[in-house]
Amino acid sequence: MKHPTQHGIPVFMLYGEGPDWSTLDLLHCESIPERSRAHDWEIRRHTHADLAQLLYVQKGVAEIEIEGEKTRIDTPSVQVVPPMCVHGFQFSPEVDGYVITIAMPLVSWLQQQIDAPRSVLEYPACYPVGEDLPYLNTLCGKLNEEYGLPAPSRDLMLRSLVSALVVWVSRQGQQGQERGDSQDRGHAHLKAFSDLIERHYREHLPISRYAEHLRVTPVYLNMVCQRIAGKSALALVHQRLLLEAKRSLTYTALNINQVSDFLGFTEPAYFTRFFKRFTGVTPNAFRKRK
Repeated sequence: MKHPTQHGIPVFMLYGEGPDWSTLDLLHCESIPERSRAHDWEIRRHTHADLAQLLYVQKGVAEIEIEGEKTRIDTPSVQVVPPMCVHGFQFSPEVDGYVITIAMPLVSWLQQQIDAPRSVLEYPACYPVGEDLPYLNTLCGKLNEEYGLPAPSRDLMLRSLVSALVVWVSRQGQQGQERGDSQDRGHAHLKAFSDLIERHYREHLPISRYAEHLRVTPVYLNMVCQRIAGKSALALVHQRLLLEAKRSLTYTALNINQVSDFLGFTEPAYFTRFFKRFTGVTPNAFRKRK
């Protein structure tokens, strides 16, 4: 069932299947009950290698956990699950809807086509369907139907239908964010800062180095982070470092010294103080209670 692992976290092509992509298609579509019924309506925490998913909960209830954050969906909604994101689902037996799984070559192609300030399939998000319910029902129903039929020009039709779905998701992500003023520059800097954090958070760089990379001052960078994210620049770096610490303690067998070294701390004692300052417990205590 499992293939490669990332720090001990199961990596699946599709949950409950072997390592081989079952078709030549760059996407897979199935109803939610089709897979979850076989697993007693629970898809345990796992991650996918080079796959993104769109989960359309048409009716029923879904309890979704992504990177330790839990969300309850009890109205029709579309959940975005990015690649390499640890996630799990718990469904009610009356649930209905679809899971559309997209391989990275198609993800990359879609993201090149979408006119949006950020890659919509790279960030977890949940979008209520609202008045678009009939449209989403028809679109996802047709996608599922087309996926199961060996009809002429099938690949073109599948690509067209999934493109329409990703455009819908992208538009929901942009609503409320279009200010048309100087905030756009701040959002761009915050996005670039987030990208830098992802590449360098284990290096424990000072904020001045991040600001230098962005060609802004540390004062400006802090101002942008506080205004848009509600946290200081250093707090955002610590937040990412703490997330990876929790993931390592939860999903791997690395000992505390190894986790400390993996996260770039000079001494395990420093890592323990850092962890306890933000969680209130030591790394060992955190691991034992999970």
